[in-house]
Amino acid sequence: MNQFSHHKEKRSVGVTQKQTLSISTNSTYTNPILPGWHSDPSCIFVAEKHNSFFCTTSSFLAFPGMPIYTSKDLINWRLSSHVFSRQSQVPQIGNTTVQNGGLWATSIRYHDGKFYAIVSYTPQIPFVVTGFIFTTTDPYEDSAWSDPLVFPLLDIDPNLFWDDDGTTYLQFSGIHQQTIDLATGALGPASVIWKGFTEFIPEGPRMYKKDGYYYLMIGEGGTELGHHEAIARSKHIWGPYEGYTANPILSNVNTTEYFQTVGHADLFQDASGNWWGAALATRSGPAWKNYPMGRETVLFPVTWQAGEWPVLQKVQGQMSGWPLPPQTREIPGSGPFLQDPDIIEFHPGSTIPPHFLHWRFPPKDAFAVSPHGHPNTLRLRPSRSNLTSIAPLTTVEELSLIMRVQTDTLFSFSVDVVLFEPKVQEEEVGVTVFLTQTQHIDLGIVLLPGNDFGSKGTAELAMHLRFRVTNVPSSSSNYNGTLPTVTKILPKSWLGAPIRLMVDAVNETHYTLSAASCKEHSDNQVIGIAPATILSGGDGPFTGALLGAYATSNGGDGKTESYISRWRYEGKGQKINNNGTFVPYTPFTGSH
Repeated sequence: MNQFSHHKEKRSVGVTQKQTLSISTNSTYTNPILPGWHSDPSCIFVAEKHNSFFCTTSSFLAFPGMPIYTSKDLINWRLSSHVFSRQSQVPQIGNTTVQNGGLWATSIRYHDGKFYAIVSYTPQIPFVVTGFIFTTTDPYEDSAWSDPLVFPLLDIDPNLFWDDDGTTYLQFSGIHQQTIDLATGALGPASVIWKGFTEFIPEGPRMYKKDGYYYLMIGEGGTELGHHEAIARSKHIWGPYEGYTANPILSNVNTTEYFQTVGHADLFQDASGNWWGAALATRSGPAWKNYPMGRETVLFPVTWQAGEWPVLQKVQGQMSGWPLPPQTREIPGSGPFLQDPDIIEFHPGSTIPPHFLHWRFPPKDAFAVSPHGHPNTLRLRPSRSNLTSIAPLTTVEELSLIMRVQTDTLFSFSVDVVLFEPKVQEEEVGVTVFLTQTQHIDLGIVLLPGNDFGSKGTAELAMHLRFRVTNVPSSSSNYNGTLPTVTKILPKSWLGAPIRLMVDAVNETHYTLSAASCKEHSDNQVIGIAPATILSGGDGPFTGALLGAYATSNGGDGKTESYISRWRYEGKGQKINNNGTFVPYTPFTGSH
């Protein structure tokens, strides 16, 4: 159904007769700017921090969570910190069973020398929302973020706004508003200040004050194919709010664009006063079937003339806009840049890379970098639960699982298993492409009964390669088939040497999982191929694919440790349109 059919004469391209999108064409860039799972973006510009831009996104059950990215040029983005880096800050994450529960829609704001990150937590079932506000004066250090100010919320997607008189306001889905005391968390009465343009799932509010007006911008239509942005304004913060006659102001609804589900946006300025916007989008086309990287962050120029409504440029893969600041990577912090490959050796004295993630909290001491006697390795202690666990939607079990975001349409990922000597049947170490506990694709080295029989006539245990897909079909699944488990006994010539486990996306629709002996420098043995639709939608429509390594006893009593090294991730290309255009990764050269 056309969500805008009853306003068709008003929407066209979202620009009035008197307004045109006058954008300089002397700079171009490609979307997304935060590729891979980076949903529900919020972005600001802070001149006092060396003219830097800061963006944050949702993290749901990932830990550490609430990432903060920094850029000075809107192109090179560095992971600066995680707001949520200590289990004690949000211990509820460890007890959250629903795969889309957790921390939703972080907003970042800067006021009087301090950064604020506000987020909603929900276990999703029951839908009881809690608000958290974290603060820091140093956004480049995890430990500098405070413990949260905790307060009750009526709904999700909270936003902070300071008026000229110093009053702090809280807006959230609904669209509600109330005052908040940032010292105590005390809340004033909540009121609905605008029902929206379509009045269908109004959420993600943002408040801006400009030219004597309060501008209230919101996402609508649900974060699916009907997603869009609408805006209203008022001379008074409590309203009444007048909706813009050309709403929606940002939408790819009912188009054939490759970037769909565009919405949940935020607007900000650069050092030259030019306006920009960031929003989430899904690289799926209108079919909305294949989108393993989930909702990503895109950038678009905005024209906002005095006293007028903002005009937002349509989101596409190739964009032209205001002159971009000079490219630079002179940004504080030690986190990686999103565009860069992983070349990780786990050297002695190093730590787990800051962009590595877990699903909820990992078991204590599950991972160690270069433990005694095993330099240049990451030690994995197996969790009793495998990645699926017994009942992932109703039970909480810790997982020995460590991952990074898939940030490219085409990529190669691999780790070397340098030591694994299992003793108990079903002990396993492997690699995974992971969306949720009900949707993941795994390739493991596992101890199983082999072809040789002992004196008692029972099969002796032997090392195997096992390709296994977990896909629990639901009404929102994009893949409802089944893929058979494949097991192959490990060649004896491979024993006693590192074994390389690999995941490749050589096209946008399938993952190939393979293995090779590092001793023999053998050709890759493809063990399994799986469609990316398994990792699109289902229980994970709000998140995106993660790549990593795991160790498990698969419910048994095995406790054998495994050691991996030579962690590699290399992007091979980003698809940016329906025509099959791929943008290759190009190393940073230091200047425009």
